[in-house]
Amino acid sequence: QVQLVESGGGLVQPGGSLRLSCAASGFTLDYYAIGWFRQAPGKEREGISCISNMYGSTSYADSVKGRFTISRDNAKNTVYLQMNSLKPEDTAVYYCFVYRRGLNYWGQGTQVTVSS
Repeated sequence: QVQLVESGGGLVQPGGSLRLSCAASGFTLDYYAIGWFRQAPGKEREGISCISNMYGSTSYADSVKGRFTISRDNAKNTVYLQMNSLKPEDTAVYYCFVYRRGLNYWGQGTQVTVSS
């Protein structure tokens, strides 16, 4: 059974940091590209970062470039999203995603709130 479980969200002040985790089960994560998305209240879900399978190439949306870093630990079957210099506009539910064998898989999401 394929499953993605996000964790690490919470309440943080502007300028603070959080590290999100996406733990995979039911498949070997390093064979697939993994994406992080977020959805703010009243807005569409947007893709913010992804990491490729074999060589770990990364990409970022302009809104998070230079502040967020995606990485993977294949031994732990986990992908991370390190978020620094957080802003109130980063407040959203964050989801990880994998497209595997013709199907889309999403985690349940983790809430990130940036507020003073």
